[in-house]
Amino acid sequence: MERAVFLTVLHRLMRGGSDLAADRWREDYRIAGSEHLGLHHLYRAMAWLGEALSAEPQDNATPFVPRCTKDLIEEQLFAHRRDLFSRLDLVFMDTTSLYFEGLGGQSIGQYGYSKDHRPDLRQMILAVLIDGDGRPVCSEMWPGNTADVTALVPVIDRLRKRFAIGRVCIVADRGMISTETIAALEARGLLYILGVRERTDKLVRDVVLNDTAPFVPLTIEKRGKDTDYSAKAVTLGGARYVVCINHQEAAKDAAARTAILAALERQLHRGDKALVGNTGYRRFLKTVGDGHFAIDRAKADEDARFDGLFVLRTNTDLNPLVAMLRYKQLWTVEQTFRTAKHLLATRPIFHKLDETIRGHVFCSFLALVLKAELETRIAALGQKGSWPTIIGDLDALTETEVEQDGRRFTLRSAPGSAASLALRAVGIALPPSVQSIASD
Repeated sequence: MERAVFLTVLHRLMRGGSDLAADRWREDYRIAGSEHLGLHHLYRAMAWLGEALSAEPQDNATPFVPRCTKDLIEEQLFAHRRDLFSRLDLVFMDTTSLYFEGLGGQSIGQYGYSKDHRPDLRQMILAVLIDGDGRPVCSEMWPGNTADVTALVPVIDRLRKRFAIGRVCIVADRGMISTETIAALEARGLLYILGVRERTDKLVRDVVLNDTAPFVPLTIEKRGKDTDYSAKAVTLGGARYVVCINHQEAAKDAAARTAILAALERQLHRGDKALVGNTGYRRFLKTVGDGHFAIDRAKADEDARFDGLFVLRTNTDLNPLVAMLRYKQLWTVEQTFRTAKHLLATRPIFHKLDETIRGHVFCSFLALVLKAELETRIAALGQKGSWPTIIGDLDALTETEVEQDGRRFTLRSAPGSAASLALRAVGIALPPSVQSIASD
């Protein structure tokens, strides 16, 4: 069982794809203990990972999915790295959708809002929770018609019970905010930093953004480039908002709008009938006369209010700039999803049973855990490795069997610099470049 799970997770890290692809992939690699595995072992391992537990341990289940074997593994992983100083007081959560090529199991595959732009296919919702150090804590899987705003509170309730945590600050994106969600978090005494839909929330748009308090500036250096931010806190009716501006993004937004308006001007001189179908253009148009269009300067001016701007709602007393930086860490979760979908090839999913679907996706989560651990160990050396280069270098390591004068040898290729860094970070020594093979 352990070898079947290890093979599947290793395949997700190195290549990605289905369990059938993993079974074929292993034939070209020397993976100890996998020689006698068959495809049916991989399928059975996926089913075991996603199998619902007996009735007794179901107290910590959510309304969306039962408590499964994979939950026990997540809890043991967390306990393994926990010490007297370990805390889980800052939790980042985001969700995405994963579509199926088939029916998507007995219950987990449902039609819903698809972030992959595939509303024609059944899907599931995947949530990943990451701690303040960027380590994946756990994964949650729900039917594809589950709304984010209804899922946040049950997941947090479950999180606190599973990992025995008290005080926690939830950081989540604007898709998870609702009046009911905020009330439920506050009733539980939980802290939160949540994104706000500043364009559609009337109170924020008409009152919060018109507050005249000065902004506090902050410059962040990342990858040799400076990014200028400003932030301020606005308290309204007992609710605390943080208004933030990314000045580089504001300049890009303004330039993009200027380009659209200039293109509109040129198109209007040639004829305006083709403009109505272009959503980028249509938001700056108004109807005049006999069904013709003209540029609506008021809409353009209103759009300029939101250049580079994002608004948070929080019940913490954090400095506005600190709250903004905590929210920006949520992008780590978004990067995790991009990694899970593209690098680890979680999608599409072909399994037909709920338990094998859960096991399949959970192996991608385990791969993310290993990836985060390797990156942490590389950082501890004061280095930074490129993940694609590390994978490429490791994949290029080969062993060749040769025979000379009646004796057999294996010749190992030299590792690239990225592979050498990864091996050093985890304390692994490669076998000698030339080894003699004992005669049978």
